[in-house]
Amino acid sequence: MGLSIHSPRFIPRSIAFPLACLFLFVLLRCFWTVEARTSTITSASSLLFRQQDGAKSRFTNYLWSGRSLMNATLVSLVRNSELEGMLDSIHDVETRFNHKYYYDWVFLNDDDFTEEFKIATTAATSGRAKYGKIDHEQWSYPVGLNMSLVEQSKHDMGLREDIPYGNSSSYRHMCRYQSGFFYRHPLVLDYEWYWRVEPGIEILCDIPYDPFAYMAEHGKKYAFVISLNEISDTVRSLWGHVRTFMEDFPQHISKNNHMAFLSEDGGTTFNHCQFWDNFEIASLEWYRSEAYNDFFSYLDQSGGFFYERWGDASIHSIAASLMLDKGEIHFFDDIGYHHYPTKSCPRSAEKQKQLNCRCKEDDNMKWYPSCLKRFFDVTGVEYPEGYDRNVPKEAGLLR
Repeated sequence: MGLSIHSPRFIPRSIAFPLACLFLFVLLRCFWTVEARTSTITSASSLLFRQQDGAKSRFTNYLWSGRSLMNATLVSLVRNSELEGMLDSIHDVETRFNHKYYYDWVFLNDDDFTEEFKIATTAATSGRAKYGKIDHEQWSYPVGLNMSLVEQSKHDMGLREDIPYGNSSSYRHMCRYQSGFFYRHPLVLDYEWYWRVEPGIEILCDIPYDPFAYMAEHGKKYAFVISLNEISDTVRSLWGHVRTFMEDFPQHISKNNHMAFLSEDGGTTFNHCQFWDNFEIASLEWYRSEAYNDFFSYLDQSGGFFYERWGDASIHSIAASLMLDKGEIHFFDDIGYHHYPTKSCPRSAEKQKQLNCRCKEDDNMKWYPSCLKRFFDVTGVEYPEGYDRNVPKEAGLLR
């Protein structure tokens, strides 16, 4: 026998739908609250969601994190032997930032990753972990190199204590790969933004916002935290090739560029200032642009990665400074970072306390010695609060 409209169990349709929506909202709210109090997802759920691809996986990450996500990833070029240092880096990035967002992590290697490496790093990351092998042609000597000159360069630089990795072939391959190939890897092609994370680094402060979203919302394409001078003898011929490139490809040079960051005489010579790119957050669309790839190809043909020891930091820094508008390069003053031997912390003691930083008063090298003051002078923005703390007057950095 059916229910009549007079039955006490009958719920009018006009009320039933709002009640159902309210019940669903409360249920989801409880679910997200429980997740927010959990530092990591269970391994079973982690493995389940890592197996999903494309838009569905991004939606899944959105549900788990409770936040909308950028199309971004963390990228690490790492060897199996660096597992311990990689786990330390993952721990800091996850604890300080990614446990709230569940961004994917792409691991790249010139060799096959071991099962031990994959199991350990998969368990440590909150987002999906992906593992890729580098194309052999992108990690080998280009055809046409004079190998006698390459070996002589390695020998000569290897004798000098002031040139790290002077005798290393793999370091030169790494610099070339990071300069012109990482953003073309099939696993990285899925993304629009990336954050480079190396093994053995430390994130010294909490990051209470999404740097990827900040970059997009403020029209930034390249960001850094430390700016130092390159070792001049590793890039002796680089600037000459850069000047020739500018003459041959004037269409790729921004009218409102950062030339004055790179040169103190209008471009005649290179002052060796660079953004230290072991930490960088950048637009992958810019790296894939015609301008950047014309630049890399032009330099690569010279053989300078091997005849000398051109570093990817100089290549990235010169390209960004010449091709991007001044307003498209960003300095993250509030991100605490350590890559041996340099640390970078917020200058404000109040900001350090607010962000739970583990910084000492005398271990900050952002402003002295560094190229950071020059970046601010060229950009024309105000120095951050506390920049002059621990800077000696004789350094000539004080306003």
